[in-house]
Amino acid sequence: MTSGPGDAGFADGDALAKAAQPRQFIVTLYGLFSRGHGDWLSVASVVGLLGELGIDEAAVRSSISRLKRRDVLQAERRAGAAGYALSPAGRAILREGDHRIFRRKRATPADGWLLAVFSVPEAERHKRHLLRSQLSRLGFGTAAPGVWIAPAHLHEPTADVLRSQGLHGYADLFRADHLAFGDLAGKVRRWWDLDQLEALYSAFLTEHAPALDRRRVTGSRAFADYVRLLTDWRRLPYLDPGLPEELLPPDWIGIRAAELFFALQDRLEEPARAHGTRVIGG
Repeated sequence: MTSGPGDAGFADGDALAKAAQPRQFIVTLYGLFSRGHGDWLSVASVVGLLGELGIDEAAVRSSISRLKRRDVLQAERRAGAAGYALSPAGRAILREGDHRIFRRKRATPADGWLLAVFSVPEAERHKRHLLRSQLSRLGFGTAAPGVWIAPAHLHEPTADVLRSQGLHGYADLFRADHLAFGDLAGKVRRWWDLDQLEALYSAFLTEHAPALDRRRVTGSRAFADYVRLLTDWRRLPYLDPGLPEELLPPDWIGIRAAELFFALQDRLEEPARAHGTRVIGG
């Protein structure tokens, strides 16, 4: 569908309680609809669909321009209509997001870990900052200075991102097991900010749990609910990269948040896509 901070430059990655920005909704629309229309959407379609979420045209056009400047979208006219297509970078980011956002399986301790060990010369410290930013965006925790850790299933997207950013020459990736010493669950709490994650998951549940109590919705209501759901959810699998349940606090709130997301996805996706497709088709 789409990507998250997140979002490979699409989202700020901060508290879920902050209102989503129009550009984040635009990315959600492109994830849902553009790839069924040649990776392209007309400006009129984007304006019309986001108008159903209460976002005005000026904000939509401004946000599209920002995504163009970030080389996520490219201006392109088709059949006389003004619109924007996904750039190659935008397509790659959405492919990565598909795997991350809709992954239902959590890692287990037996799966092992991915270690990223890097060393950057002082003369290129800007590369060090970029490397840290990319690893953080991918969901790595910090085990020690210059040593970052994540569940092993992230090895392919990590390698892809480091190559695409020209950072692979500064880092080594290792598969590892935790063999001895210390309480691994306690270490996970230090390596990742579980208190922040708990607050974000709580905000997600508060915002979207009421949708389960509604009768089955269709049309514009299903579309608006689903776009908001996806936009809020897609940041979370990057901050919590499928950490093993065995190493998380009892009754981890992230499990309940994921169950809510997938239950609502099952309920809302079909009518939301149908409504969006009708609007895009004019």
